[in-house]
Parts: sequence; structure tokens; C-alpha cells
Amino acid sequence: MRITASQRQANENRIRATIDRLLRGQIPADGGCDVKTLAREAGVDRTAFYGTRPYAHLRVEFEQRLATLQRDTGQRLDPRDSQIDRLKTEITTLKRRLEQTTGQVDELTAFREQALAQLAAQHDEITRLRAGAAAASHVTPLRRSAALVGPCN
Repeated sequence: MRITASQRQANENRIRATIDRLLRGQIPADGGCDVKTLAREAGVDRTAFYGTRPYAHLRVEFEQRLATLQRDTGQRLDPRDSQIDRLKTEITTLKRRLEQTTGQVDELTAFREQALAQLAAQHDEITRLRAGAAAASHVTPLRRSAALVGPCN
């Protein structure tokens, strides 16, 4: 079905108004500053913005204006882009912390293994020394006398 010139002009006006709203930061909660949201908000099929379709020049204009605005202001209009950047930074930080923690766990595990080996060796040495002392004992234990003798003056 073909549309008339006046219908096409009305669609272009609606699309341009939607472009202006999106570039002012009036982005719907369920959308972004992108062609998909532009098409939905303007009430136009998204495929009309690609190839040799009737509104492809408006998509190009939208993308150029968006890129210029982002370059000039340094900000991103789509809050999801900011959230994605924040989450990427957070992921990088968490990965670094995980690597550090893993390194610390490895060091502590190695220290524990070394400490247990030393304790086992010390236990074996103490057991060996006690056995040697008991076998080579030439000490005769003294008998305790039952009666207490008074103080020596």
C-alpha cells in the first residue's frame, strides 16, 4: 500500500519531533536513544529506516546528531549506556579483587601446608627424643620419706 505525499510528510514531521525529544533526553523508560525506540515512538516500522527505504535519511540524520551531541557534550543520553559503562568498570574492579583474593588464598594455603609439615616433623622429633630418653635413663628415682623432719637450724 502506497502512502500519499502528505502522509509521508506527516510521518517525517512525527519522526523529526521524536528525534528532537530523544536528543533532549526524553527517553521512555522501556527504550533507549536508538533507532528501535525512534521507530516505535514515531509509530513507523523500523525497517523504513534502512537501505533505500523512505526514512533512511532520517536515521542517518538521527545518528549523526546523536554522535555530534555525544562528542560535543561528552555525555550519553541513553541511561542504559551509562549503566553499561558503570557495570563494566565494576566488573573490572571485581575481577582484580578476585585475582588478589585468589593469590592471598594460595599463599595462605601454602603457608598452612608448610606449618603442618613443620609441626609433624617437630612431633616426630619430640616422640623420638622421649623414647630415647626413656631407654637410656640411668637416673634412680629417690624415695620420699613418709615422716617430715623439722626445720634445720
